[in-house]
Amino acid sequence: MDMIDWYAWRIIIGLGCMWLGGGIFIVKGLPRQLKRGPQPTAPKGTPEAFGLFWLDQYCYIGLTLLIGGAALAAYSLITGQGA
Repeated sequence: MDMIDWYAWRIIIGLGCMWLGGGIFIVKGLPRQLKRGPQPTAPKGTPEAFGLFWLDQYCYIGLTLLIGGAALAAYSLITGQGA
């Protein structure tokens, strides 16, 4: 592949990750560990605790996609075609 192709693909993948991560962030927001104030809890080993755990993981996935996608797109735009 030509270098311009890699440049374009990095931007496309970065923007796609930002799109997916932004959608998750809009729907769920920050995980409980990054919010201030009292947060909902559940007794250990209950289905409610399992649900809270997976919602937090979902939030972290969204943040990772959003931040990683922004970093990849910014890196591609800053470095230009050679990299």
